[in-house]
Amino acid sequence: METLESALALMLSQAQTVRETEDVSLSAALGRVAAQVVLAPVQAPPFDRSPLDGYCLHSGDIAAASPESPARLSVVGEACAGCTERFHVPEGCALRVMTGAPVPPECDCVVRQEDTDEGMNTVRVFRPVGHGKNVCYAGEDVARGDCVLHRGEAVTAAHIGVLASLGVTRVTVYRRVRAVLLSTGDELVQPGQPLTYGQIYDANRAVLTARLAELGVEAMALDSAADEPETVARLLEEAARSADVLITTGGVSVGKKDIMHRVLPCMGARRLFWKVAMKPGSPLLCGVYQDRLMICLSGNPFAALACFEVFASPVLRKLAGQTEVSLRRGKGRLTGGFPKASPGRRLIRARCEGDCVHLTGSNHSSGSLFSMIGCNCLIDIPAGSGPLQEGDEVEVILL
Repeated sequence: METLESALALMLSQAQTVRETEDVSLSAALGRVAAQVVLAPVQAPPFDRSPLDGYCLHSGDIAAASPESPARLSVVGEACAGCTERFHVPEGCALRVMTGAPVPPECDCVVRQEDTDEGMNTVRVFRPVGHGKNVCYAGEDVARGDCVLHRGEAVTAAHIGVLASLGVTRVTVYRRVRAVLLSTGDELVQPGQPLTYGQIYDANRAVLTARLAELGVEAMALDSAADEPETVARLLEEAARSADVLITTGGVSVGKKDIMHRVLPCMGARRLFWKVAMKPGSPLLCGVYQDRLMICLSGNPFAALACFEVFASPVLRKLAGQTEVSLRRGKGRLTGGFPKASPGRRLIRARCEGDCVHLTGSNHSSGSLFSMIGCNCLIDIPAGSGPLQEGDEVEVILL
């Protein structure tokens, strides 16, 4: 039985990053993974500019200014944001500027208009401003040639804003990862269809399809399949032709209908491991089919989703070309308790808010999905732990 860490390491060692790239518009780049480094083609801001409404001038001219003895300067003009006129501001003079206006190179500071009498032809300044104050200098945000997007980084809204500020319109990214998703089980019925006695709706297909979409993965969700090994094998073989990873739910334990142990050899797939020393989701089965990972999750909804977050999500990040694929962890203080002892390693649903960790709901069975609503982390309880008490420090895996 693998540990969580050894199982994940095995899976990551077999995950082959997608190499195909495509050139996309900046508006379509959100969440995509950069396939090339992007260096700033220009500096930002492109010129010295004022961050406020006021007057730009020589700081030496107002060094002794005070409300009782204001400095009096001639105003040579007015510049607003977008002004293309180039002003010359000699010593003893000032240029009235609005936020975003260019600051002439001979000026070394900007005085807030609140610290003046707001004069038009001459202005009185009531307090000194030091050299370099209230000026946004050219290139102080981004210098030309700076790396603004690293290869392997997921493009965020902040990246897009920076790239737009530099005039960049397109980004080279890796193509999206393609995942096949198949839920198995004679008992499964798709939502919208009538249920008969002994049947349940296929929640795994719905929740994992949605989660794949959140991760930017192209998901091909097959109709749920009955517990017939040869049929499932044929479905997966056919779908694998256009997929980078195969994800299934159900059929991985030790019962009569746990067919995935027979599906893998039917396909000619190599088993990588079976079982992980954790709860829920311990019967996780992983294989390799034609260089594609097969991640076979439990059919229990929370067990499937928990293992998806802990194992499949890092694998998908590596497939997508991201350089940071490890699980994100944190610590916090538990608000409330968890009454069960944990002879083996256990993951339970929680919500992390600052330094506090709250349990989400009271039903923590592997078949319960409702308490995943509001969940943004999993408390990682070490094997051999007793019940958790309020105030205990816990380690969490952040989702």
